[in-house]
Amino acid sequence: MNSVTLQGVQAPKVGFVSLGCAKALTDSELILTQLSAEGYQTVKTFQGADLVIVNTCGFIDDAVKESLDTIGEALAENGKVIVTGCLGAKAGDAGGNLVRQMHPSVLAVTGPQATQEVMDAVHLHLPKPHDPFLDLVPNAFGSAGIKLTPRHYAYIKISEGCNHRCTFCIIPSMRGDLVSRPIGDVLKEAQALFEGGVKELLVISQDTSAYGVDVQYRTGFWNGKPIKTRLFELTQTLGEMAQTYGAWVRLHYVYPYPSVDEILPLMASGLVLPYLDVPFQHSHPDVLKRMKRPASGEKNLERIQRWREACPEIVIRSTFIAGFPGETEEEFAHLLNFMQEAKIDRAGCFAYSPVKGATANDLPGLLPEVVREERRAAFMAVAEAVSAAKLQQRVGATMQILVDHAPGLGKKGGLGRTYADAPEIDGTVKLLPPEKISKTLKVGEFTKARIVQAQGHDLIAQPF
Repeated sequence: MNSVTLQGVQAPKVGFVSLGCAKALTDSELILTQLSAEGYQTVKTFQGADLVIVNTCGFIDDAVKESLDTIGEALAENGKVIVTGCLGAKAGDAGGNLVRQMHPSVLAVTGPQATQEVMDAVHLHLPKPHDPFLDLVPNAFGSAGIKLTPRHYAYIKISEGCNHRCTFCIIPSMRGDLVSRPIGDVLKEAQALFEGGVKELLVISQDTSAYGVDVQYRTGFWNGKPIKTRLFELTQTLGEMAQTYGAWVRLHYVYPYPSVDEILPLMASGLVLPYLDVPFQHSHPDVLKRMKRPASGEKNLERIQRWREACPEIVIRSTFIAGFPGETEEEFAHLLNFMQEAKIDRAGCFAYSPVKGATANDLPGLLPEVVREERRAAFMAVAEAVSAAKLQQRVGATMQILVDHAPGLGKKGGLGRTYADAPEIDGTVKLLPPEKISKTLKVGEFTKARIVQAQGHDLIAQPF
C-alpha cells in the first residue's frame, strides 16, 4: 500500500486484522470505512503500524484460541493493540473480561458492532489527522462542529425520539422511537465543547431519563474504559469531565422515573448542577392517565420531598398543561394545590391547544378556549408567587454567577445566571457595577456576587 500524506505529513497507519464470520467482516468494513474517511492509512501488517486493531471471534474454542494468539502476536510485534468483536464481550473464568485477563496490556477492548467505541479508542491513542471538513470551519468546536449558542454554553443531545405515546404530543410520529447516541460519541462531543471554552453544558433529549433503554444499557467505551449507556454513568462522567474545565453540567427533560433518585448524590456533591428540569405536565392521576404520561403523579410530592432531603440546594423546573380535555374544576384545583405544596422553583404553563395528529383531539370534554386561558393565567399566578418567594430567600446570599453579557468589561455591570437559571427559559441576574475599580466581568467566566434584591423572575447582585 502506498504511503498517504496530508498537508505533507504522513498519515498515521493502523494495522487491521479481521477474524470470524461475515457479521464480523461487516463490522470490520464499517471500522475501515470510518478510518479511511478520517484520513487514517490502513495496513495489513503489525510492524510499522502506529497501532493495531484486531476484530475477534469468540464462537467456538478454536476461534477463541486463534483470536487470543493473534492478539498476542500483535502485542509482540507492535505493542499497541485495540481489540473488538465477539471475544471482546466474553467473560473469563474469574468473571472479568477474558481478553484483559489473557492480555492485560491491550489499549482497549470492545464488543461487536462497536464502530464508535473503536474509533474513540483510536482517537485517544492515535490522534486523527487534519480534517479539512471540520478543522477549518470557522467558529467550530472541532469534532463537535458549529454551535448556534454563545461560545460559553452549549446543548448536547444524547438521544433522539421517544418511546412514550402521550396523547397531546406528536414527536414520536415525527422523530420515531428512542434512539440513544453511543456514549463514547456523546462524551467525545462534550470534551470537544469543554476544550473549546464551553462553561455550561446543557444535556437535552426528548426523554433524558430513558437514555440507553433502547440498547439495554449496553456497555460502551470512553478513554479505553467500559462505561454503561445509562443516564447515571453519563451524568457522572460528564460531571467529572466538567470539573477539570471548571464548567457546569445541567440536565433537562428528565422524566421522574425511580432511577432519577440515583443522580441526586451527584448533585449534592457538586459534580453536576443541583437543577432538574422535570416535565410533570399535571398532578392529578386521572388527567395524567388521559395524557398517557409515564408517571402516575400520585407520589410526585413525596419524590420531590426526598429529592430536597437528599440535596437541599436542588432547583426544580417544570412545565404543565392547563385545560386538558375533560379537566374538571376539582382536577385543576388539585394542580394548583400541587404547585403550592411542591413549591416548584420555575414553572411554565401552556393552555391546552389541539395539535394536528395528536390523539388527545379525540378525547371528550374539550374546554372552551376562554376557560383554558383563564386556567393558564390562574396557574401562572400561583407559580409566580411560589417563584417570587423562593427568589426572596436568595437575598443576602453569595452566589457564583456565569456572566452572559458584560459590555466594557462590565465596568457598568452586566447580566448573568446562577445555577438555578437555565439560559432563555429561567430568570437572569442583573449585575451591578463591581465594588472594586480593578474588578472586571468577562462573558463566559464566573464571578462571585452578593444577591441584594429579587425583582420579578430575576435577581440583582453586587459583584465583588
